[in-house]
Amino acid sequence: MSTPDTEPLDVERIREDFPILQREFDGKQVVYLDSAATAQTPDPVVDAIAEYYRKTNANVHRGIHHLSQEASIAYEEAHDRLAEFVGASGGREELIFTKNTTESENLVAYAWGLNELGPDDAVVLTEMEHHASLVTWQQIAKKTGAELRYVQVAEDGTLDMEHATEVIDDDVAIASVVHISNTLGTVVPVAELADLVHEHDGLFFVDGAQAVPTRPVDVEAIDADFYSFSGHKMLGPTGIGGLYGKQHLLEEMEPFNYGGGMIRSVSFEDAEWNDLPWKFEAGTPVIAQGIALAEAADYLDDIGMERIRRHEEALAAEAYDRLEAIDEVTVLGPAPGDDARAGLLSFVVDGLHAHDLASIMNDHAVAVRAGDHCTQPLHDKLGIPASTRASFYVYNSVEEIDPLVAGVEDAVELFA
Repeated sequence: MSTPDTEPLDVERIREDFPILQREFDGKQVVYLDSAATAQTPDPVVDAIAEYYRKTNANVHRGIHHLSQEASIAYEEAHDRLAEFVGASGGREELIFTKNTTESENLVAYAWGLNELGPDDAVVLTEMEHHASLVTWQQIAKKTGAELRYVQVAEDGTLDMEHATEVIDDDVAIASVVHISNTLGTVVPVAELADLVHEHDGLFFVDGAQAVPTRPVDVEAIDADFYSFSGHKMLGPTGIGGLYGKQHLLEEMEPFNYGGGMIRSVSFEDAEWNDLPWKFEAGTPVIAQGIALAEAADYLDDIGMERIRRHEEALAAEAYDRLEAIDEVTVLGPAPGDDARAGLLSFVVDGLHAHDLASIMNDHAVAVRAGDHCTQPLHDKLGIPASTRASFYVYNSVEEIDPLVAGVEDAVELFA
């Protein structure tokens, strides 16, 4: 007997909420396979933004009047909703709104890392880190003298957990790892890594940019000390993201930005910081975006996060098999199965640069990503300048794999 978590998605019904997917280019309906970069935004989320500006637009925490009170309540409740969405039982005190995953990384790196790290400490990353994590901690390590270590990627595209046990020792102050590789699609065993890092009294930061939109996430079950995500990858607006942090850590940290809103009191000589999470949200915050992001969380939960995971992984597995059947194509990362990879896949075509392939795909009205996907060191390790990435989401159907494969086959026939 099927359950809500195992029933297939009604993709045609879902697509009705995304008018952009009805657009045509040269008589061909767009096939959007670039959700790992930015997901499309459904009408209910767009309506939430418009409704705020039409009926509630006012600054928060700064007015006695009705509009400001309404905006403040909605903005505060949005924090609670996103905390619930990622499994943070502490509510708004553990969920800070940032611009995106990148700013979340920088917040922790500067507010915690710059003050706590020194020459005797080590920072652990993986070779599959996004630049948002890799570059941020690389530069903080330079400023503090901390040692930077990388857990290797195995030949099959999985994380080498044996190597992880070698590089994670008592010198490790923090490890920052990606939950799902945005290039390889690899699902990293973050709970296992968290246990390993905590055994050595280090902190554990997870980049959840590709995970929060596509699968159930429970930051407390993972035992993450920090966990970051971006709104625009989970059907929400651009310009907003989230940072979960254990409350005692956030209370101990100094602010990353200073200004209005994050102040409890101020004199000419000093200042006292506001309560969490406002302590880390200086200036006029992302009010409309936060309210809309809560609507996006509702939309995803209404579909069911486990159903979303199953759907996109099934599409990626089908695409993996069909692309691997083309002799000139190599798909990067682990083979599908046992939650080894998520619903995205990057691949290379012999004799053809990824940018040229993406241009050919565009002629087929298929939107894919081409380049190093902000993982240049990983591409260097793999010995390739760039790859092409197709990523699937709630609004993609199995039929959309046909134009993807057809475009690759045309490119092979023309150039490879």
